[in-house]
Amino acid sequence: MTTPAPTFLAVPEATRVLEKALAAPSIAVTVADAAAKSGLALRDAERGLTALVSEYRGHLRVSEEGDLVYVFPAGFTKPWEAGDAVRSGLRKVKRAAAGVARFVVRAWLTIAIFAYVATFLAVLLGLTLAKQGDRDGLPGASLFGALFRVLADALFWTFHPFSPLAIEPYGAGYARARRPRDETPFYEKVNRFVFGPPPPAEDPRESERRIVAEIRAKKGRVGLADVMRVTGLSRTEADGIMARLMLDYDGDVSVSEAGGIVYRFPALRKTADDGPSPRAPEPVWDRREAVPPLTGNGGGANFLIAALNAFNLGMAGFALSANLTLARLYNIWEMVRHPELDIAPLGYDGVPIVLGLVPLVMSLAVFVLPVVRALGRPLAERAVAKENGRRALLREVLEATRKGEGVSASRLRAAWSRASGGPVDDAELTRVVVELGGDVDLEAAEKVRVADPSADPVRYRFAELELEAEAVDEERAFAKESERKVGKVVFTSED
Repeated sequence: MTTPAPTFLAVPEATRVLEKALAAPSIAVTVADAAAKSGLALRDAERGLTALVSEYRGHLRVSEEGDLVYVFPAGFTKPWEAGDAVRSGLRKVKRAAAGVARFVVRAWLTIAIFAYVATFLAVLLGLTLAKQGDRDGLPGASLFGALFRVLADALFWTFHPFSPLAIEPYGAGYARARRPRDETPFYEKVNRFVFGPPPPAEDPRESERRIVAEIRAKKGRVGLADVMRVTGLSRTEADGIMARLMLDYDGDVSVSEAGGIVYRFPALRKTADDGPSPRAPEPVWDRREAVPPLTGNGGGANFLIAALNAFNLGMAGFALSANLTLARLYNIWEMVRHPELDIAPLGYDGVPIVLGLVPLVMSLAVFVLPVVRALGRPLAERAVAKENGRRALLREVLEATRKGEGVSASRLRAAWSRASGGPVDDAELTRVVVELGGDVDLEAAEKVRVADPSADPVRYRFAELELEAEAVDEERAFAKESERKVGKVVFTSED
């Protein structure tokens, strides 16, 4: 008699059955509990619980006897969705506003800068030819000369072939010999001057690729510490990701006799490459965070933008002080065209908007926004230093747990200080230690206090990470190399 092959229930169907069967899902349940309440086979109950942990942000626990327990703190609900929706909406609004702002800067502001420079140069030329500086009260001659000199010096020192700020000297070969030519469009340089360099594009799958590479390099057996090593995530965040990856990559979970959790992905080891095992990705602490530059432009580009904007700002101020409205400008132009008519100068004609308020506000914004960003850099530097310090602390914790030992608070403070350039306060240190699953080792602290009263008595232990490290090492020791082999090729479409 032939034994029928076991049938597997589809994961979506198993999850639906479990959602109905588990009346109080916020309590802890084992695979056997789920199977008894739902009538599912153990294998289907296990796969369904794994899917539910991923969907409802559940957690895995291990008992003293090594039994795996599934916990759903929020039940089969998603209370975080409202907050996630709000945060997602705010991010979309922020991206849209930033996109509109960048479009305005790239298109209108860049054009406006040059348009106002050309307009004001024409106005200066017209007023100079009119020779009306003394007759109508316009402070023309001295102010025109000063503004024109500023603009001329800016252009000279920007484009002069021997200037250290030269963007492109007369001899193109000379510039290329000194440094690579900057191909960035000028409008993008204005955009960087005002808003700073654009952030690097984020790849949403980069973290997942690193985790998969770590799994393949570690014989398909990893713990949460391995995920934390390559991503820098907290223990809780890594736990949520692994629940999803078990579904996506045919993984499963095992528990050692001591209670360490191991995630196994033997299917991810298959490769057609007969070479050595793939290398593990670099740890997160080797990828130091850095504050982006203020503008990302060269000195020449920043100097030119600032000079052009300063020229517009000065001319806008002059237009306001001289009441240079369009009607009054037309009056001056008529005096230039028809000197024989002896046209009388136009009196006060209101506040100049086109030649006064608009370029004044625009030019002030071009200067104020970089200043505001510069004033905010200390906050960004502190945030970057904190992240680098956290990563260094993570390195010390993982190295200690691999050896099955605790780590002193002084050692963590020293690592943080080396990476961040500054000390860490006690509240921040405690927060990160708790985030990584650590706790104070009172027994070790008492031994240190007795042995050396002057030493730092505080010791932290990461019991779950230590158990996990031991279990993962044991699983890898028994992992078969044949899991990597695809076997002998028996058919190819090339024939």
